[in-house]
Order: sequence, then C-alpha cells, then structure tokens
Amino acid sequence: MSNYDHVAGRSVERLAALSDGIFGVGMTLLVLDLRPPLIEVIHGEHGLASALVSILPQLVMYMMSFLTLCIFWVGQQTQLNHLERSDRHLTWINLAFLFAVTLLPFSTKLLAEFYAFRTALLEYWFNILLLGAGLYSTWGYAFRHSLLKADMPADVPAVVCRRIVAAQSLYALGALLCVIDTRVSIAAIVIVQLYYAVSPGFRARRQAPGGRAEARRN
Repeated sequence: MSNYDHVAGRSVERLAALSDGIFGVGMTLLVLDLRPPLIEVIHGEHGLASALVSILPQLVMYMMSFLTLCIFWVGQQTQLNHLERSDRHLTWINLAFLFAVTLLPFSTKLLAEFYAFRTALLEYWFNILLLGAGLYSTWGYAFRHSLLKADMPADVPAVVCRRIVAAQSLYALGALLCVIDTRVSIAAIVIVQLYYAVSPGFRARRQAPGGRAEARRN
C-alpha cells in the first residue's frame, strides 16, 4: 500500500506555477497603495508638486518592495530549476515561503506610513528574514533528501547557501542602522537590494567534454 507522503506534492511545475501567481499578485497589491493626490485639494502647479513630495515615502517603499519581490522570485526560480523532483515536505516549506511573500504588501504599507518608527522598520526586516529563511530551508531540505538534479555541479549547493547567508547578514546590518535613523536603514537595505539585483550571481564549475572544467553562471 502506498504512503500518502510518498505521492503528495511531487510536481515542481505546479509549485512554480503557484509561486508565479502569488508573486504576481503580491507585486500588484504593492502598487494599489499608490494613489494620486485628490484633484479637489490641488490648486495649481505648486500644490501638485507639494502633494507629490508628500507621497514620496510611499513611492520609495513601493520601489523597494517591488525590488525585494523580484530578488526573491529570481532566487526561488533558481532553486526550482535545479530540482529533479519535489515531495510533500518540500512543498510545504515552499508554501511557508509564499506566506512570507503575501505578508510583504502589509509590511510595505506599515513602513510607508510609519517610516520614522523603528518598530515598522524592524517588522519589514523580519519579513525579509522570513523570506530568506524560506529559501535557505528549501535548498537545505532539497540537498539533504537528494531532490536536486544529478548533473548539477558539486559546488552549487554551498554557493547558493553562502549567497543567501551573505544577503541576510547585510539586510540585518542595514536593519541595525535604525539605531541611528530609520531612513539610514532604508537606504542601506535599498543598496543591498540594488547590489543583488545587478550582481552576476553564482559561478559553478562544470566538467566539459574531455575533462576540461568550464565556468557556468546562473
């Protein structure tokens, strides 16, 4: 008789499809909090310019959170692309990761409205920490239970783990800067995000035909 745990949650494709949908909804919800100034209270160019300046914190938080979701979507898709298969437990780990994704619009709105408060900044950072923990747990579980593709270069698992830990360490350092000013923390988090958005990713060594090692970039 088959065990339910052995047959449930094995489709990587369905997991990727669900993830794409939730990330898409999360990105859309972020922009819904951006509203133009009411026309009734605008009386000329100067009034419109002043109103736009007043919503600048919301715009900055939107851009920061959109970039956050982009980075973690790329990270999750990179992991899913290296999976040979999934299982029930890995699926639930990914669902927990997606739960953290759905929290980001709330964290963004809280920080946009209370950006001068350390509590709002730390709640936003904790949301990022949950996202990082989800990626790390997914990768670690997949490695320990031999769910990764057999042709993957041997050093890739360690490189992925180091990248996640390094990013989370920098995020934590940025959050700690709130003891100086929350705006300094926000700027530091944005700098970390920009770095990981434009950085080349990890390099792995793959054995080429004839025994020659070649570099691979993801």
